[in-house]
Amino acid sequence: MDALILGCSTGGPSLLNSGSSIGVQVPSCKCNLYNIAEKFYTLRFRQHIVKNHASGVHETSTGFQKSNRKFLVNATSGHPIESEPESYPKSTWNSVINALDAFYRFSRPHTVIGTALSIVSVSLLAVQNVSDVSSLFFSGVLEAVVAALMMNIYIVGLNQLSDIEIDKVNKPYLPLASGEYSTLTGIMIVASFSVMSFWVGWIVGSWPLFWALFISFVLGTAYSINLPLLRWKRFALVAAMCILAVRAVIVQLAFYLHIQTHVFGRPAIISKPLIFATAFMSFFSVVIALFKDIPDIEGDKIFGIKSYTVRLGQERVFWTCISLLQMAYGASILVGATSSYTWSKVITVLGHSVLAVILWIRAKSVDLKSKASITSCYMFIWKHSTVHAEYLPSMHDLDENDRRGGAFAPGEVHEPSALPALPILVPFWWLIHK
Repeated sequence: MDALILGCSTGGPSLLNSGSSIGVQVPSCKCNLYNIAEKFYTLRFRQHIVKNHASGVHETSTGFQKSNRKFLVNATSGHPIESEPESYPKSTWNSVINALDAFYRFSRPHTVIGTALSIVSVSLLAVQNVSDVSSLFFSGVLEAVVAALMMNIYIVGLNQLSDIEIDKVNKPYLPLASGEYSTLTGIMIVASFSVMSFWVGWIVGSWPLFWALFISFVLGTAYSINLPLLRWKRFALVAAMCILAVRAVIVQLAFYLHIQTHVFGRPAIISKPLIFATAFMSFFSVVIALFKDIPDIEGDKIFGIKSYTVRLGQERVFWTCISLLQMAYGASILVGATSSYTWSKVITVLGHSVLAVILWIRAKSVDLKSKASITSCYMFIWKHSTVHAEYLPSMHDLDENDRRGGAFAPGEVHEPSALPALPILVPFWWLIHK
């Protein structure tokens, strides 16, 4: 830039140029003095111009760089080139929506919904009369749901961290597999939710709740983490036992005892409804353990996961799962038919019959060659898990032996209520609504 400026100034007329038409004749000796003076002042003038121009160029260049940097940021981020003020709130809102969507997929919402509704339903088994449905009951249920959902996110998150390469084949839409989340982000989320879950369990002070969280943490970690003697999901039978232990035993027994002993302060009693619910959920947990691997057969084969689907084939495992669920519904119908309350008998028999028919129709429509069709049916079965009609047959249907066993205080009148219908209303709507 300096050379350009100097080049322009040397070619211009000089104020003291002897060739200019001044009209004064001077001696040659004085001409030398004038030439010397001309060169001196011209040099000083040039230096002054260069200095000031360079300063101006620097300020202009700095401003241009800031403007250009702003332009590049807008262009690469997808913002309008003009960077209108109204575009920023829209972009921020889109970022928030995308972040929530990624976390929604990371949390595996079908497990979150299933866990929450399971806890609510099993908590209702501890309700003996209408007066039990109080703020104390709702706060106890809320404590259990919050702690359990945090632990649920830890378990499903750890499983995704351990299966990133497998999920790139089986579930490429998950945030870790798709690259939306880095491994560090996944680790931070998983660690945070595990700590928060134990913290909630500890401050609540309920031992049934805390032990439910601890056992779920141990089994969930052993199921997924890739360490010697662990990663039990590689072994089909052990994997199924882990799922059965958490879904069928811990969720039913521990959260029932949390409400029964910690919230209501009553003695720990294993009632008939609880036994029935545990038995039914045992069937369902086995079905989930088997069915979840049917759409994942391709990735499991590549990475050496010896699931029952890999060993026996998709069709055989699929119809085994459907048969197990139909057996569970059949048993529920038989148990419901023995109820001494007419309304309980009608709702239970009719409800499970409808569920069995819906499941059979849906199963017959599944294309076992289509991964999308199998996955859709898997989610449909998860919705079946939230329809806790298995609690209806004997809930609030205790005979005299149950009363003498301590389920009610001496002289307390047991009044059947409509509470048993509560667990099925919203989940059943969710099942049929698509």
